[in-house]
Order: sequence, then structure tokens, then C-alpha cells
Amino acid sequence: MNDIQTLLLALAAVLGALFSATLGWLDSGELFNGRKFTSSILRAVIAGIVTAGGFITVGPEVVLLWDYFLAFLAGAGIDVFGNRIAGALTSKTKTVAPTRT
Repeated sequence: MNDIQTLLLALAAVLGALFSATLGWLDSGELFNGRKFTSSILRAVIAGIVTAGGFITVGPEVVLLWDYFLAFLAGAGIDVFGNRIAGALTSKTKTVAPTRT
């Protein structure tokens, strides 16, 4: 595997994470929030680094189209996983106001 293929695998993972973030935003029905999308971009870059690192260490010598598809899916999965962790951490830090009955 050469450097260009590694870069393309990282880009496929970044695109997968951004695609996942965009679909999540479209599904939410909320107005666009640049702060939330910026965190998705950060997770996308992390996904690219992790995926490229994984392919460098255990990847095949010859990169096939299937490998780019797997990198895309890995990026999407890392974004979803990171989003769930971020959501769990922010929900734990929020205080719940008691309801009056």
C-alpha cells in the first residue's frame, strides 16, 4: 500500500463520517447548528486517522474498491459512536429540574 492509497482511505473515512453527520442532522429536523457540525468534522478527522492507521498496520498490500467502501463505513461508524458518547456525557452533566405536579 502506498501513501496515496493511505490518503484516499483516510479521505473515504472522513467522507463517511461527514455523510453520517449530515444524515443525522437531516433526520433531526433541527435548524443547522454550526457548533454541532464542527464537532462532527473533528470526529470525521479522527475517523480518517484511525481508519488509515488500521489499514496501514493490518491492511492488504493491494487496496481494492471494497477497502474504500469499508473505510467509508468505518468513518460513519466512528462518527455515530462518537456522537453517542458525546450525547451520553452531556446528558450526565445536565441537571434535571424537578417537575411540579
